[in-house]
This record gives sequence, C-alpha cells and structure tokens, in this order.
Amino acid sequence: MIEVTPSIALEEGEIELVAIRASGPGGQNVNKVSSAVQLRFDALGSPSLPDGVKARLPGVAGSRMTKDGVIVITAQVHRDQERNRADAIERLVDIIRRAAYRPPPRRPTRPTLASKRRRLDSKTKHARTKSLRGKPVSD
Repeated sequence: MIEVTPSIALEEGEIELVAIRASGPGGQNVNKVSSAVQLRFDALGSPSLPDGVKARLPGVAGSRMTKDGVIVITAQVHRDQERNRADAIERLVDIIRRAAYRPPPRRPTRPTLASKRRRLDSKTKHARTKSLRGKPVSD
C-alpha cells in the first residue's frame, strides 16, 4: 500500500513499472543498462481514488495523462533503477495529492461604493486626457 493522504491509499498492483533505457550521457553504460523507469497508472479506472479526485486529475496531471485516463511518468534522473523507481512513485503521489486538495468554493462579492466611484473617476479623467489630444478648435 502506498499512502497518498490519510484517506487515500494506492494498491501496488495498480501501478505498472517498466524499466527502459535512459537517454542522454552515460558512456558505454547507457547502452547496457535499463536504468530509466516508466510508470503507468490507470487513474480513471482505479478503485482507490474518489470521484472528486478523478475529476480534478486531468487538470493537475496535464500532458502526463493520456486520453484513456492513464498517467504516464518517465523517471531517468538518477543512474540506478531503484532511485528512478522511487522518484516516479513520489511524482505520482505528488500529482494525486495535489488533485486531492479541493479548493474552497468562491463566494461572489459586490464591489463597494467607493471602488465604483474610483473606477468612474478614472474613466472620466482618462476621457478628458484623450479629448485634449484632439486637434485644437479654431475661433
């Protein structure tokens, strides 16, 4: 079990981890060892996530989420596979944790009388400035 929040925990069987070859520098070692890790998690099909989290996940995950609702994370920062595996899982937990946060509902407010007056005064001043930029009137 991977604990995301006190109320959300993921089963390890829901996460698919595949070792792939990392790109970038590494000398001869990069051609021999599959040190990068690709994590795949079916977020929309997961029974561990509440519906509210599933609804907010596409906005948080962005391009890391496919059209089918699968989150794909590639970790290749570290040179060994275990640290990349831990990094990928930590990034997934962070995405789900951010999606679990429910923003407070916005309460609409009305503008104050003073702010209305300031807005109208600035519009009047701006209009006066623009009118003075015109051609002078000949008598």
